[in-house]
Amino acid sequence: MNVLKSKLLIACICLVSTQVSAEFWSLNAWLEAQKAPDFDNIQHTRERKRAFFDYLLPKINKQNTEIIRLRHSIARDQLDAIELQTLYRYYRVKPGDKTALLMAVDIVPTSLVLAQAAYESNWGRSRFAKHYHNFFGLWCFTQGCGVVPAKRDVGATHEVAKFRSADRAIAYYMRSLNRNPAYQVFREIRQHKRDKDLPISGLALSEGLVNYAAIGYDYVETLQSIIRYNRLSKYDTL
Repeated sequence: MNVLKSKLLIACICLVSTQVSAEFWSLNAWLEAQKAPDFDNIQHTRERKRAFFDYLLPKINKQNTEIIRLRHSIARDQLDAIELQTLYRYYRVKPGDKTALLMAVDIVPTSLVLAQAAYESNWGRSRFAKHYHNFFGLWCFTQGCGVVPAKRDVGATHEVAKFRSADRAIAYYMRSLNRNPAYQVFREIRQHKRDKDLPISGLALSEGLVNYAAIGYDYVETLQSIIRYNRLSKYDTL
């Protein structure tokens, strides 16, 4: 009973507080947002960056660790037929092509995730990061799937995706890089590194993200600059 009363109280606060706008699209999403630092109010750049990294790092490592676990299960034939069929569909790989599946089921270097999140969300201060847990500028294309951007071009149909948590956003982002045809070069670079037993680094794999943004290779160079300036390569340990 006390738990129910607490939830009702929080819901009421959400409705009346001037600090909780209509941007928060569900109670669960709002509660998740309260776990994040208020990046807007961290005045010193160094402190804001540290808070940003500390917030996202455990979530990124969690997703990559799960991908590694799954990758090992595939390589060691530890999954049954139904589990494999689900994975083939999930990663849009031809059923039975284990090599292609392993090419898709692989990590995204932590330095690259951090750099993209920093750039796309303005270090956690964007409207979409704060209210919708979208740190990566991710779009969706079904009406009502997300939020219509204020400056969307006439005739455009995309929306900015919204997520109930940062964990879900990171998982969706990694899935996109691992299965979207636009990032085939990204996956080929990563596979080449695997084949040569070379480190999987954000600096190297960023070369495969020319199609992530309209500015093309300038986007790649921007990510690489963020990685180098903030010394993010030290996080590429998986």
